Amino acid sequence: MLSQRISRSGTCVYWLQQTEADVPPENDWLTTSEAVRLSRMPFAKRRADWRLGRWTAKCATAVYLNLLRDPEELALIEIRSSSSGAPEVFCFNQPAPASISLSHRANTAICAIASLVTVLGCDLEMIEPHSDAFVADYFTADEQTMISRAPARDRPRLVTLIWSAKESALKALRAGLRLDTRSVVVGLVDEDRLWPQEVSSPGGHGDWRPLQVRHAEGQIFHGWWQHSGTMLQTLVASPQPARPIRLELPSNRCQLEDGHDKMMRTHLLRVSSQ
Repeated sequence: MLSQRISRSGTCVYWLQQTEADVPPENDWLTTSEAVRLSRMPFAKRRADWRLGRWTAKCATAVYLNLLRDPEELALIEIRSSSSGAPEVFCFNQPAPASISLSHRANTAICAIASLVTVLGCDLEMIEPHSDAFVADYFTADEQTMISRAPARDRPRLVTLIWSAKESALKALRAGLRLDTRSVVVGLVDEDRLWPQEVSSPGGHGDWRPLQVRHAEGQIFHGWWQHSGTMLQTLVASPQPARPIRLELPSNRCQLEDGHDKMMRTHLLRVSSQ
């Protein structure tokens, strides 16, 4: 089994973002049970969002496990819902050695992926104004104070950032919005300089910046956030994650930047044949 990879600065966590334009029109990359589930969804928007999430998660899994990214092999990867509703990865009908988290918004999806022992949550949001009532209902007193200190022009981004970090932490807790959003408190590093001059990176994404979220019962999740244009992404994990690494999608066999174990596919095939 794949051992947890830890860099000098923390656990390695990877991420992939895709849009509806990236999803093929055919469904031959779905498993039989996934195709059946899709066929039972009555609304086109729901079907499109679900396909986008599954496509993004399967592509991220294929890169992470060094699998081929063709329809036949992607159809051997299945994203199932656990009893809590959190997504779980199966390859060749066996639990895969990977932990994932999914989010989608505005025809875009993000998938974070790490080793199986990593507790993980990610979220994708569109930066937009929120009412004072929204902040009062869902944010803690400390978070409301942080927002009140921010310049008016920065408040939509700050509110979106705090909300997204809460969503990521609640996913990591495998509870989602079943928990009170005020049970997790977001802390930002260098709060007084949240919006420095944009730093460009390959693919049009900004620079990841650190954050942390503290649960009411004492658990602390460390994480990262970035924004590009009107979209903002957050990611939290335990153990503490290093700066997230973006996955690339080559046309054939996938390769991770850190020399990820190339024997994983052989291992999975051997396990599935037993």
